[in-house]
Amino acid sequence: MQPWIKKTLIALFGASIVVGGLTACSGGHHYRHGPMDAESMTEMRGKVLERVGRKLDLDDAQKQKLGVLADKLQAQRAAMVGSTADPRAAMQALVAGDKFDRTRAQSLLNEKLQAVQTGSPEVIAAMGDFYDSLNPDQQQKVRELMQRRRGWMGRHKD
Repeated sequence: MQPWIKKTLIALFGASIVVGGLTACSGGHHYRHGPMDAESMTEMRGKVLERVGRKLDLDDAQKQKLGVLADKLQAQRAAMVGSTADPRAAMQALVAGDKFDRTRAQSLLNEKLQAVQTGSPEVIAAMGDFYDSLNPDQQQKVRELMQRRRGWMGRHKD
């Protein structure tokens, strides 16, 4: 395999991992029949924020910083999805013809990388602001939850 093809495929795979991670963090769960609508997403966001706030015993200022983090993650997720109505169809279109659509693949990759480069500083700053606002006991709880579980509020590891 030529090096540039290998690098492109690795980059596409990496971008898909980033999208998946951000989707998971932002509560972008899918129901049987597709993605959540805005109302369901807002409801899920509220439940997750309330649950995290309760588990970590957050004060009002910390809850506000957690809300900012959730907003930044949701905005980053939206930027990663971009204007593509059906990301799966966009990926399938790359191999729809007799030749791999390298130009479109590079364009998709550039869009995702630009979204990450643009939004990541805000996400990192919001995560830092939230984590730094936690007292040492709360920080330890975060570390323990991350060791025991998949993500913040995921199921126990099997």
